Amino acid sequence: MASISVCMIVKNEEKVLERCLLSLQGIWDELIIVDTGSSDRTKEIAACFTNQVYDFKWIDDFSAARNYAFSKAKCEYIYSADADEVLDEMNRQRFLQLKEALIPEVEIVQMWYVTPPEFNTTENFDKEYRPKLYKRLREFTWIDPIHETVRTEPVVFDSDIEILHRPHDNHASRDFRIFQGMIAKGERLSAKLHKMYARELMLSGEKEDLIAARDFFEGSLQDESRNESEYQEALCVLCKTLRLEGKEVSFLECALKAVATMPCAEVCLELGIYFYEKEKFAEAKEWFESAIYRAEAVIDASCASKSETYLRKCVCE
Repeated sequence: MASISVCMIVKNEEKVLERCLLSLQGIWDELIIVDTGSSDRTKEIAACFTNQVYDFKWIDDFSAARNYAFSKAKCEYIYSADADEVLDEMNRQRFLQLKEALIPEVEIVQMWYVTPPEFNTTENFDKEYRPKLYKRLREFTWIDPIHETVRTEPVVFDSDIEILHRPHDNHASRDFRIFQGMIAKGERLSAKLHKMYARELMLSGEKEDLIAARDFFEGSLQDESRNESEYQEALCVLCKTLRLEGKEVSFLECALKAVATMPCAEVCLELGIYFYEKEKFAEAKEWFESAIYRAEAVIDASCASKSETYLRKCVCE
């Protein structure tokens, strides 16, 4: 049977932490909880389950906090859990069966991550595979009988375990603060983070969040080191921002630039909403149909369903 260290980073999770830990009982051989500055009963609740509760000064860096938690682990495998996750009894039993049968060759186990639509702030799907269980110490072995090389790709097992993501509130505002902090420090957002920032803004951002991000994405359009996908992401965010601000000329200029380079569903949707709000329903209908039938989504895969909602309104007007 594999031994498992459950590692968590937490802050002000008194509403959900006990629920999470009760659902994981029997899975961990050691439980490591790293608190990043709670002001509620989080540490008190954690102490009821483990004596390995540590403090870590929050520096707006999730990786730093998780690395610190992982550094405390001693078991064969590390399970990275968040306080707003929960395993129902069926999936807890699946996890226990996995623990019993896990062979040492497996280095990463992926599990289904299931998020309700109302709390899905960054992704275009409600269910996805995520790596959740990691072998703590990795062994390197030689492969191939000739022209031998060290195997660098990890051995990954896709399990049938479903982790239910049940947050008590939306974390988008926290994420936006971290993105803005990185930008203020002059840190470059990688292509991955550029897309995540754009996606979270399009899916969950309020008007003020989009306005706060405008300078950054305007900079992306001028940054020759950004790739075509990042350029499109910036145009999508800027089109939505300018429409919400009521800057019609700038909005139309931005939208036309986007349509001229590569039409995408997000910009077609924004043009549709613009004309709909002007009560120019024939023009709006054309753009909503483009978003549904003639363009691909760059960031927000829900564009088609959003456009269908507006299209029905157009037909009824």
